[in-house]
Amino acid sequence: MSYYVVTYDIGEERVNKVRKALKRYLHWVQNSVFEGELSVGKLEKCKQDLGKVIVVEVDSVYFYVIENRRNLSKTVLGVEKEMTGNIL
Repeated sequence: MSYYVVTYDIGEERVNKVRKALKRYLHWVQNSVFEGELSVGKLEKCKQDLGKVIVVEVDSVYFYVIENRRNLSKTVLGVEKEMTGNIL
């Protein structure tokens, strides 16, 4: 399993569908940002679900992979959204 940070820039009419799809796999930490651990299989399923929603000619979804979570640090200024499960 690897740790992912996923960001997106999606047409307004598709934002809720993308958010719902990502919530099935990851934790919503900020508007347009999700993070969490995914297996290779779950990652592929997530990408397939998103592929059914986005318009590849205009939308963008970025998957940042962190192979070793010991190399990850995060600082939050302001309010951190409450996450359930994978907490850094």
